Formats: sequence, C-alpha cells, structure tokens
Amino acid sequence: MKIKKILLLSLIPLSVFASNVKISTEYLEGERLYKQTCVSCHGMHGETNQDMQLTVKPRRLKESILSQSQMVKMISDGGHAWGAHSDIMPAFKYVFEEEQIENIALYVTTAFNYERTAKVKKLLLESKPAINDVKKRTRMGKKIFKRNCSLCHGVTGNGDSVYVEQSKENQQFLFPYDLTKILLDEDQIFLYAKFGGHFWGTDKKDMPSWKKKYNDGKLKAVAEYINEKIKKTSK
Repeated sequence: MKIKKILLLSLIPLSVFASNVKISTEYLEGERLYKQTCVSCHGMHGETNQDMQLTVKPRRLKESILSQSQMVKMISDGGHAWGAHSDIMPAFKYVFEEEQIENIALYVTTAFNYERTAKVKKLLLESKPAINDVKKRTRMGKKIFKRNCSLCHGVTGNGDSVYVEQSKENQQFLFPYDLTKILLDEDQIFLYAKFGGHFWGTDKKDMPSWKKKYNDGKLKAVAEYINEKIKKTSK
C-alpha cells in the first residue's frame, strides 16, 4: 500500500511538469514569431517603435484593451477587417498557421499585457451603474452618438464623415474606426469612450476621453447603442 502511494505521488509532478513544458513551448514559439515579425512595429516590449515615420503608428500592446481571443482575431484578419481605416496592421493568416497566431497572442498578452483583465475588471467595478430606464437609455445613447460620435464615425458609424474629409485637406488625417466592424464588446466600448484611445495604447489622441463631459450612465448608454444598433459583424 505504501509503495502504491509513493508511486501515485511521484506521478503528480510529472503531469504538472508535462503541462508546464507544453505551455512554455507555446509561449516560446510565440516569442520567437513576435521577435521575428512584430517587433519592428510594436517594439521589443510592446511599447511601439517610435522611430517609424507613419501617420498612424502601431498601438502600444502593453496597454491594449483587447483580450487574448480578440488579439488572435486581430492578428489573423488584420486591422482593416475589424474597422481600422488604415492598413498598417496586416492580416497574418496568410503568413502563419492558426496555432502560430494563437501562440503570438499568448506571448503578447502574457509578456506585455498580463494585467489587462484585472485592469478592465477594476475599471468596470469602479464605474457608476447604467441608467435603469431602458427607453431613456436608448434615447440618450442615440442622442449623444448623433451629437458627438457621428462627427467622426459618421451617422451610420462606418467611419465616413465630413471631419474625416476635412482632416485630409488640413493634413491632420483622422482615421476613426468603422464601428460596424469593431471587435470590442459593450463594456470595452464604454471603457474606450470613457478613457480615450491614448489610454488604451493609441499614439494619436484622435479618440478623446469623454469622462469629463458625460457621466458613466450616459457613456454606458452610448456603448449599448453602438453595440446593439451600430455594430453588425461578429466573425
């Protein structure tokens, strides 16, 4: 009986070790592919290569709002497929296998943005509740979107607007997202609107923080409106 117990206990570290080796292998493969391909734009530590002479610089991955599963989709399909008007972030599904893309996303979220989930949860817990009245919330979200968001994102949310065309003329170049295609869920849209794009890793500050103009309840109404009435795709 004692010998059997010893044998059983001896198997536990082996199974844990095998699991750790598998995870470590995936992580290391992701690291290798990242340094081989992504580092030239996003930097060694996900901080972005500031020397790149681009109108829209790559995002700071260490501050990204995307979850690991969303990161897989972004790497696979490229930024344009998920609403970006610039083609800086290409689709790597034509370069890497699905498993390789998953390994890159694992490495990025683990090495650079491991606090992302806790950060999002904390900010959501600290936020004020949404407006209880559904009809009032819907009217409020639509009204604020039409008044403010549509100026850049367009009335339908597709990213085409007068401001965008004017920005081309004055050489400022605005690149608002096509909100009909975005990856973000309702909570993420709320946090993005509240804190602005720069807070979540964009170099430019085209997407401002709206927390000083609108309270959490109103911003959550906008997020709900975008999520339910504007966003159309879920690949």
